[in-house]
Amino acid sequence: MQQRRIGDRAVSAIGLGAMPLSTKTDRPSREDAVATVHAALDAGVTLVDTADAYAADESEFGHNESLVAEALASYGATDVLVATKGGHTRRGSDWLLDGSPAYLRRACEDSLRRLGVDAIGLYQFHRPDPDTPWEDSMGALRQLADDGLVQMVGISNADVAQIDVARSIVGPALVSVQNQFSPGWRFSADEVAHCASHGLAFLPWSPFGGVSAAGSLDATAPAFAEVAAEVGVSVYRVTLAWHLAQADVVVPIPGASRPASIQDSAAAADLELTPGQLARLDG
Repeated sequence: MQQRRIGDRAVSAIGLGAMPLSTKTDRPSREDAVATVHAALDAGVTLVDTADAYAADESEFGHNESLVAEALASYGATDVLVATKGGHTRRGSDWLLDGSPAYLRRACEDSLRRLGVDAIGLYQFHRPDPDTPWEDSMGALRQLADDGLVQMVGISNADVAQIDVARSIVGPALVSVQNQFSPGWRFSADEVAHCASHGLAFLPWSPFGGVSAAGSLDATAPAFAEVAAEVGVSVYRVTLAWHLAQADVVVPIPGASRPASIQDSAAAADLELTPGQLARLDG
């Protein structure tokens, strides 16, 4: 599969977003979830994105991280970059925030235990916490890197100004930004360009518009459906190829809960759209 870079690591151009394996109301069985991760690895995927808060509710906090660790161990995978996140908390099924340094330290240590590693490959701040100064959260991430608990640092749901503050505080350990981006949500275009100009990987989350919208992508993104019909592939594969064409720092992380879904998504790395097709999709 085509390779791209996150910091000093080469990874597959398409990653696996593991969130649906734990948060969907009709999530797969543990056996089927592990099979989905294995299918991703079989297809050449070497980036798996997870988070401690990916669970049905607070009673099973860390469910997704434990599941990913189990799947990788049973496969015998040793060259996969696991990207996890901290900063979201759960109260029942509600999603809350805590970006305080003390919480991030504790969350990172818990993630290390669940993933069964000495240092997390890519640790990402999940979302800005309005009750904690951004600078304080970034300082906490810098400390985690300095202490060797994480190899690389990422931020998520950040704007250009926040990216620049993170760059100034975290320094070279900051390697990625994960924001929402899809055919129907292009409001992070400035952040994509900013990441490209500074050599930061950009990991678009919900590249199909989210779980609730993905099933109707043909209808909501007709230009993408038309191009898909022309080249004889799924609209999802075309969408990911369009993401990859935005900049060479873009590494989509489509969610999947079935082996067939991630296998189709992974094939997007080998789909090259023509300039004319891309112009229609960008229009």
